[in-house]
Amino acid sequence: MSNLLSYNRIFVNQKGKLIEVTNEYHIRDEDGNDIGVIRQEGQSALRKVLRFFSKLDQYLTHHYGLYEESGVAVMRMTRPRKFVRSRVLVSHGDGRPAGEIVQENVFGKIRFGIQGPGGAPLGQIRAENWRAWNFAIVDTNEQERARITKKWAGLVKAAFTTADNYMLDVDPTLQGDLRFMTFASAAAIDTALKQDSRG
Repeated sequence: MSNLLSYNRIFVNQKGKLIEVTNEYHIRDEDGNDIGVIRQEGQSALRKVLRFFSKLDQYLTHHYGLYEESGVAVMRMTRPRKFVRSRVLVSHGDGRPAGEIVQENVFGKIRFGIQGPGGAPLGQIRAENWRAWNFAIVDTNEQERARITKKWAGLVKAAFTTADNYMLDVDPTLQGDLRFMTFASAAAIDTALKQDSRG
């Protein structure tokens, strides 16, 4: 298992940019140390121009890579073009399929199904309110195993900009496929909902 996936609390900080045509997120530990990065990848110059001059972002396919601070690839994520509901395809750093995160509803409190390889259900991501910024991650037994929080208080807060920031808290006993997909969820929540009219 990657060292990055062994952390039980991480902070995901979107790199603040005046003009955003390529998304990038820093991953930090509780002490504010950089431990990884999520980068949007595979954008041509034409696509960057399209993103800058239009609001068609949600209709485009997006590719992301999650890397340890050393540069080792941990996972890759693809959000196919969407019309109403989002889904994110997740694979290991070496390209092996890991699962999918699939938006299950459009109205009310947003829910995402977490699926493992071959579509096996692993759990669900549940928004706590209609604004969809705080989420509980539950397993197939309805037990909460992790939480994604949009805002938090603490010593690390001063280290971040006003761009989108998330804290991921993971149950230390969580292992296996759901732990891997939980880390993917911390990035997928923002990439799935960011261009929505509700987001």
